[in-house]
Amino acid sequence: MVRAPDHRLDGMPVSSCGLRRLELSVAEPESSVDFFAAVLGWTVIAEPGGSFTGWVGDRLAAQVVAGERGWRVFFGGDEPRELAGNSSVDSGRVLHGPWAPPPRHGEPCWVRLSAGEPDVEYWQRELGWESAAGVFTSARHGEPRPVAGIAQSDVESGWDVFFAVDDIAAACARVSELDGRVPWGPQPLPIGVVASIEGPHGGRCSLLEKPAGWGGDQG
Repeated sequence: MVRAPDHRLDGMPVSSCGLRRLELSVAEPESSVDFFAAVLGWTVIAEPGGSFTGWVGDRLAAQVVAGERGWRVFFGGDEPRELAGNSSVDSGRVLHGPWAPPPRHGEPCWVRLSAGEPDVEYWQRELGWESAAGVFTSARHGEPRPVAGIAQSDVESGWDVFFAVDDIAAACARVSELDGRVPWGPQPLPIGVVASIEGPHGGRCSLLEKPAGWGGDQG
């Protein structure tokens, strides 16, 4: 595993309070952003260099770029830097998380670290989080709140991303209409009713129905 250097103030970790943005790296960015926009209701903006951004109101849901890395997670923090698990810290205002407004249809609503043996200590050290009962928490703005999930998985280690939808059955039907896949669900989980989806050109992620806040019932 890649080890990033410690980033601390007065000997204490600089805590990240949530998700700054998501980036999807796929071979067909234009087709992929059109797929997710049709499922999640994004407003799409073509950006310089051939990338695209998907917006819900004035909040950035995700950027879609050319490549093959899949979903990349950017957490808010004080100093940009690379992290393990196809993730980074990005400076600037946190758009999604336990202190942000409740997620609307099409917005990120949860992220979850999946690994065979999750390296909890690494994320506690790098992002100033605590962990208990399968959840990372942040106390940057007061009382600790759930900021990300933790799950054991047999697949490649990394971050799973979740998007809020108003009607998960309708969203899954739309995925199938657009030649995407619904590998799993909808099924109830501790955070709410969830389904796994994937576009025709990749970008597997999860949908969470009507989360009341960041992390749904978990938050």
